[in-house]
This record gives sequence, structure tokens and C-alpha cells, in this order.
Amino acid sequence: MEYTKNKNVKDALNERGGFHVWWRMLRPHTLTASFVPVFIGTMAAYLNGSINWLLFLTMLVASLLIQTATNLFNEYYDFKRGLDTEESVGIGGSIVRDGIKPKTIKNLAFFLYFISLLLGIYICMVSSWWIAVIGLACMALGYLYTGGPLPISTTPFGELASGLLMGTVIICISYFIQTGALTSEIIIISLPTMIFIGSINLANNIRDRDGDKKGGRKTLPVLIGREKAITFMTVLFIIAFGLTALYIILGILPVWSLISFIAVFKAISVIKNFRGKTEPLEMMPAMKATGITNTIYGLLLGISLLISHFI
Repeated sequence: MEYTKNKNVKDALNERGGFHVWWRMLRPHTLTASFVPVFIGTMAAYLNGSINWLLFLTMLVASLLIQTATNLFNEYYDFKRGLDTEESVGIGGSIVRDGIKPKTIKNLAFFLYFISLLLGIYICMVSSWWIAVIGLACMALGYLYTGGPLPISTTPFGELASGLLMGTVIICISYFIQTGALTSEIIIISLPTMIFIGSINLANNIRDRDGDKKGGRKTLPVLIGREKAITFMTVLFIIAFGLTALYIILGILPVWSLISFIAVFKAISVIKNFRGKTEPLEMMPAMKATGITNTIYGLLLGISLLISHFI
């Protein structure tokens, strides 16, 4: 019976063996939260001057590695706490369905942290050693998100922590290492992206609400209910696009940034795909669409800044 359930979940999620196991373990649909902020921060810096492309690529890789390590820690500690089972949908499934040893996943996460630390040293050498302090804090928060005695992911503050860290902080770091300065405008510009990245976390928690409630987690959807959480996400999307429009009107963002509103269509599909759904598998399209919304918005916003540099 356990084998049958395991097989049914794997079939429903279209899970395959081999390389696909390791790729799925990285939770690629969440990695949009890594490269989008680096791209926006760098393009904002480029709009105001020149750009060090090697520094940009180094920051991009370091950000992706930290995000990937965080995902691995998430899978490891959720398994250790008994929150992940063979029927769990919102996981890579590497431990409970593919048989990869938990220790292997934890060691891989620490290895990725080590590589990102080496990349961080280079970034500090060509920019500022203050980045080391911030970078170490980011790595610590990434670990504490699911590790430690009171993981952030089990509280109502997971969305705020992920949005602030991966959105505002990464955008500001990416801007600072290129320009050597930090302005109020770049902080303001980061807010919509912070909201979209936090929404990726919120979408994950909406999908996993029932399982999280059974596991004793106190996430936002557990506390306020699934439907209210979806309404809250709708409000967040409205605020994010509303801020973008305001920034364009005030001249904080160029007129070209209007192209980022193409993401509105995907944001609408997120809400539609969540409404009325109760099963995790039914909500997978909405979860993925949330990440795509962030990707479309972030890439088009960054492109609009790049266009404005040349015009």
C-alpha cells in the first residue's frame, strides 16, 4: 500500500529518476527569488553608471547557491521533524520518495554555503568588506529559516523574512557592489520585488496549509485560513503593481517600466488557480505561476532599466 501511494504521488508530480532527482531537489521554481533581485539591482546600478560584469555574475551565482542551500536545509529539517511524508506534494521528495540519505542533502547544503562564501570573499575584495557582514547574516537567516530551535518557516513571519532577505537586501547589495553607494531610491524600488518574493513563500504555505496545521506550524495561512490568505495575496499583488505605477508617475522608475505590467496577467491566473482548491496537487499550477509572476515582473523591470541606460 505504501509503495502504491508513493508511486501515485510520483506519477502525479511527473517525477523521474536519474538527474531529474537532483534537479528537483533544488526546487528550481523557487530560484526566481535569487536571480531576479540581482538582475534588478545590477541594472539599476547600470542606469546610473558603468557595470562590472564579472562582479554581476559572481553575485548571481552566490545568490543562487545560497537559495539552493536554503531549499536543501528546508527538505532536510522538514524530514527530520516528520513534516515530510511520501504523500507530501510541496517538497523535492529526494529523501522520502527517492531514498537519498538525509546526511547527503545536509552536507551538500553546507558545501554550497562554502562555495558561496568563497565567492563572497571575491565580492568583498572588489567592493567592500561590509558585504561580508551582510552576507554572513543572509547565510545565517537562510539556515535558521528551517533550522534551529524555532525555524522562521514555522511562524507567520516566513513571508516577510524571505521577501526582505531575497528581495530588498539582495537588490541593495547588488546595487551597492556596483556603485559603492546605497540610495533611498533603490530601497524604494525593491519593495514590489520584496512583495512578489514573499508571495512565493505565501503560495507555498497556502498549498501546504493542511499539512502544516497537522505538523504544528503557525504559518500565516494556518492562522487566518486558506481563503483569507488568498485574498491577502491578492491585496499584495495590487500593492506591488500600484507601487510600480506610482514610481513611474513620480519618475523613480522610467516610463519603460510599464512593460513590467505584463506580469499582471500571470498574477491574475495565480489567484484564479488558487480559488476553490483544497488539494495540494490542485494548487501546484498556482504555486508555479506565483514564481513565474515574479520572474516576468523582475526580468521586464530590469530590462526597462537597461533600455533606459541606452536611451
